[in-house]
Amino acid sequence: MGTAQNILNDGGTVRKNNATAHNDGTAHNDGTACTDNTTTARNHKDPVRILFVCAGNICRSPMAEFCMKHLTEQNGTASHFYMESAATHSWNDGKPVHEPARRTLAQKGIDCSGKLARSLSAHDYRNFDLLIGMDYSNISDMRRICGGDPEHKIHLLLDFTDSPGEIDDPWYTDDYETAWKQIHYGCRALLDCLTAKSQHPQ
Repeated sequence: MGTAQNILNDGGTVRKNNATAHNDGTAHNDGTACTDNTTTARNHKDPVRILFVCAGNICRSPMAEFCMKHLTEQNGTASHFYMESAATHSWNDGKPVHEPARRTLAQKGIDCSGKLARSLSAHDYRNFDLLIGMDYSNISDMRRICGGDPEHKIHLLLDFTDSPGEIDDPWYTDDYETAWKQIHYGCRALLDCLTAKSQHPQ
């Protein structure tokens, strides 16, 4: 199957395609999340604004934020995207990235210094084009905080792959390497889903 192409239509929504995602890093989408009516850039000349969300914003969501930033820097599309991360709960507001998560990122050559946890708000739903959760509990909390999802902006990260589901929470598993692999896999698939149109605005 071919790589994801022409995924975003002129109206700024993600258009369904039939590619697949693979663990070897050639991430393509099978249409589970990259489908009709998935809102992305409000104006195709603007960066696509992505907010990654988990429960506390000190492990999975900052790992996803900085993974995605790293991937876009590597492929030269950083100017086409804007990424942040947030929490569905305020337990950790103002705290830095959890040390094992920070260390895992550093081992991949990724610096997350300066990142402090913050809580998701309804305002974020207006300000971001995609809100990406890590597990089903995140999605439920995100919809509650945002007052629903009328613009179809809220998705699970792994739903952009051909292996949809939840990203294991390393806070409980203490397995940050597995969480990283899942996050990297999801971010590659998400980026593949969005890059074609970002690189070729009409």
